[in-house]
Amino acid sequence: MSTAVKLAVIYYSSTGFSAEIAKEIAEAGTKAGAEVRLLKTAELAPEAAIASNEAWAAHAAASAGIPVATPDDVEWADAVIFGTPTRFGNVSSQLKQFLDTLGGLWARGALADKVYSGFVTTATTHGGQESTLLALYNSIHHFGGLVVAPGYTDAVKFVDGNPYGTSHVDAQGNNPIGDQTRDAARHQAERVVKIASALKAGLGA
Repeated sequence: MSTAVKLAVIYYSSTGFSAEIAKEIAEAGTKAGAEVRLLKTAELAPEAAIASNEAWAAHAAASAGIPVATPDDVEWADAVIFGTPTRFGNVSSQLKQFLDTLGGLWARGALADKVYSGFVTTATTHGGQESTLLALYNSIHHFGGLVVAPGYTDAVKFVDGNPYGTSHVDAQGNNPIGDQTRDAARHQAERVVKIASALKAGLGA
């Protein structure tokens, strides 16, 4: 049996900012030795809404080849990193709907004893980053999962300032993902893989 950590990076993104962070995390996870699946959640918005926003439509087309996450991907994983834009200080409906499909796994204890973490994007500063991650982590507590937040465990976290998870302010689409966010994303991925590896080795023993 493979000893490599199986990491699922599952995100929702409308205009591409969360997707870009997810890709950075997935690449860092692979470099850290994990077997990684980069997955998006299903889109729930109507085609008319997507078409009405040029950036949203462009990202939908650009990300068409990314596989859609299923509960089987969560069952497969030793660790899961969820990502979402904030919606009124909470997770997006697209990610929440995916979480709600995990009831069968939850009922038989298949979500427990895995490592989980999260990242978030907002349009404005103080736009609900921390509350969104805390809301996401409520579900993890119900799973019996282990939240591995980045905390202030590396110098990069004193730059980005969010111990709950990687976060980015996109300024209504005008602020591209920069080194500060990428550094935080890479550290979060490495920390998740490190802790999940230790947990997997310990449980295996």
